[in-house]
Amino acid sequence: MSYSISASGMTAQRIRLDVISNNIANANTMVTAEGTPYRRREVLFEAPGKTFAESLSTERRRLNQTIGSGVKVQKIVEDRSEMAFIKIFDPGHPNADENGMVLRPNINVTTEMVNIIDASRAYEANVTAFNAFKEIEQRALQMGGNS
Repeated sequence: MSYSISASGMTAQRIRLDVISNNIANANTMVTAEGTPYRRREVLFEAPGKTFAESLSTERRRLNQTIGSGVKVQKIVEDRSEMAFIKIFDPGHPNADENGMVLRPNINVTTEMVNIIDASRAYEANVTAFNAFKEIEQRALQMGGNS
């Protein structure tokens, strides 16, 4: 079970890294297929099964596998808020409206880089946990073989 928990964390963080990289790559994309600037995307995670509180209160005695069952990507959402775009006055730009305003994606590359560091460290933590569990199992097998 510990392998699947770490593996689910690694998968979720890999997807998060892909989305963040896509945000950075499209930070200057002025027109998408929708005809609007690129909208920043974000990954939402969820824990499969019951909530942690429900697991503790109702299932604790039976020890079913809802506690510590990993994480999964619930969905990838686009920023649909009013703050999704930055308005810049540039009447000479081909994408300018009748008032000379141009919409640009509201993507802060510095923030995205911090998110990359966060996702990378979370991925590395899952790799470390995966390897620690593997080492524990190997030592247990060695001890069992020496008996």
